[in-house]
Amino acid sequence: MDYVLKQHDILQRDEASIDFNDRGYHFGDGIYEVVRTYNGTPFALEEHLDRFYESAKKLDMDLAISRETLISLINQLISKNQLKTGIVYLQVTRGVQDRNHLYSREISPVLTGYVASLDRKHEVMQNGIDLWLTKDVRWLRCDIKTINLLGNIMAKREAADQDCHEAIMHRDGTVTEGSSSNLFLIKDETLYTHPATNLILNGITRQVVIKLAKQAGLNVVEEAFPIDVLAIADEAFITSTTMEITPVRSIKGDVDASIHVGPLTKKLQEAFNNLIS
Repeated sequence: MDYVLKQHDILQRDEASIDFNDRGYHFGDGIYEVVRTYNGTPFALEEHLDRFYESAKKLDMDLAISRETLISLINQLISKNQLKTGIVYLQVTRGVQDRNHLYSREISPVLTGYVASLDRKHEVMQNGIDLWLTKDVRWLRCDIKTINLLGNIMAKREAADQDCHEAIMHRDGTVTEGSSSNLFLIKDETLYTHPATNLILNGITRQVVIKLAKQAGLNVVEEAFPIDVLAIADEAFITSTTMEITPVRSIKGDVDASIHVGPLTKKLQEAFNNLIS
């Protein structure tokens, strides 16, 4: 895709540059969002922007751009790149400042963004994926969608090294979430997932699925659960912007479990497909 977003401008990619003293580069001092597009239309954009502005507030960061202007720029970026099915990536760092752990409130935030084509992952959404269960070593503000993701990427690498698609993490034996996804279990037609506390990111697709599940008459329980219940789940799936609703077929690592791709997962997938069609 040839065009990117820098501050309030849509530029050719080779015209855009980032300062070496950007705090995002030095400290990972910034936030981001990934928005799915279907047929050129951003999905759940309002919810993504709610979280974007909320993350900025939690980090004492002023985005210095109105919601209306940001929506306009996102749509321009999609149109300029003629994006159909794909993603929009948005990022704001605190700004440019000589390297110093103490940030200044006088610097201006730096907004960037780009788009990428990304097809829906039909095969894994049908057949399921393998998860690797490992310790959650991240900081305690996982509710903020910060660009500082070292704990997540190390867990993702560990899972890939074990031939698994995704890492699922736990703190002292309590399951939290995936390295880039939220986890749901189904037992006796009840849907279980970790509550939206500081220990997980409240995924937008997670929120959508909870609404769809309630509309379908499923009992939804948002509570933390121990790792040993993973082995007795009737069904399990992960959710994320790019993976949508993807069933789990096995869990390896600190727990060993085989899980069938079940009817309630498929029912939720169908409801999600109807929502985006």
